[in-house]
Amino acid sequence: MPASATKSLRVAVLADSDTRWKWGALTARRLTPAAAEVRLDGYLLRGRATPTARQLEEVGVRADSLREVTGVEFLREMGEAPPDVLVLALVGGGVQAMLHGLRAAWGSGKRPVVVTGYVGVVYEKLTDGLLLRHGADLVLANSRHDADRFRAVYEGVGADASAVTEVALPFLGGAPYTGEHDPYTVVFAAQPSVPDSRRDRTYLLDRLIGHARRHPEREVLLKLRSKPGEHTTHIEELPYQKLAQGKDLPANLRLVYGHMGEVLDRTDLLVTVSSTAALEALHRRIPTAVLTDLGVREVLGNHHFTGSGCLASWDQLDAGHRPVPDEEWVARQGVAADGSYATAFDAARERIAELLDRPGALPPLAPYYTTETAPGYLPGILARHHLGPDGVPLPGAPAADKTPGPVRQIVRRAARGAYRHGVQRVAPVIRRMGEL
Repeated sequence: MPASATKSLRVAVLADSDTRWKWGALTARRLTPAAAEVRLDGYLLRGRATPTARQLEEVGVRADSLREVTGVEFLREMGEAPPDVLVLALVGGGVQAMLHGLRAAWGSGKRPVVVTGYVGVVYEKLTDGLLLRHGADLVLANSRHDADRFRAVYEGVGADASAVTEVALPFLGGAPYTGEHDPYTVVFAAQPSVPDSRRDRTYLLDRLIGHARRHPEREVLLKLRSKPGEHTTHIEELPYQKLAQGKDLPANLRLVYGHMGEVLDRTDLLVTVSSTAALEALHRRIPTAVLTDLGVREVLGNHHFTGSGCLASWDQLDAGHRPVPDEEWVARQGVAADGSYATAFDAARERIAELLDRPGALPPLAPYYTTETAPGYLPGILARHHLGPDGVPLPGAPAADKTPGPVRQIVRRAARGAYRHGVQRVAPVIRRMGEL
């Protein structure tokens, strides 16, 4: 057994939203040996999607420390006290900026093993997102299907593909489905940005209401991701709870929040457009339907489920159809319904142990994007995070106070609320005016 399997490890996670914190923290837990004494330090990157206390509570992942930071503050702290393992749970541009910033902060000295990846299904911007993540020691792929695609992209541009490591989604789990509940429960898993138009979201809500009316013996739940004013990984301009205001909802239809795993505990049919919740349900062998009502399109993400056996329309579901998943497709998607989930992170753990036990310092981070390979692209990404082309913080870059006072906290909350109000209220009005 490697020496790193029994020693104390300090793991840090930098996340920019509630869903990425969930992915990053749970990934960190699964990447560390069970025999190791692990300290988990969490950092929330300040921005539009910084999770609220309620969202963090709903995620339910505990850390030994957790605080909000700016990118520059995080880089400074990592330079002064690097952990053993660092998980970057950020959007692609954020990962790339941190890789360059950390390269500058660490130089050729001792540095941690750096890990990144994706929160769920990768159905858009595959090449762009992957190249922005290149440079980490491990780029995690949540399935065999993704691992093959990731390596093909890296090899296709001449980048080192050895960092690609097959794992699985870290939040799969729960008891397998054993049969119908009383009452039979249908859950629609809402997504903040899919679909994105009022017409389409109203259509889905009306069909859910119609399903509840057709089946008064069933319990129908609309599982919401966030409350108005909160943001997740994606911006939600038209929350379903606002669209539901003024509608005559049947008594057997309820809007619910909470941990998805707890909702799935009582689910008999999971319905969604393309939510990662579908993979959670399939892992537990819960009947799962991916809607085709709005088409099977890349912009919706439901094209990812082509060949899954799960595609269905509300008309079919109203008539009693229960999709049966294709076992081969499920296996390739990392769902691990066959019981192999327990070993899904073994290869990643072994790779991290090898890097931690390597004599001397690890080589400096080497992202594919540099000022030579992408001189018209990279500087803009770095500048958005207040970094120069060399990864060094720009003069005047914001660095948060360690302990902001009450006035600053109030101002910060007000500014974030104003931004979210603009996204959810003002922006849609301006867009509608532009369509006149």
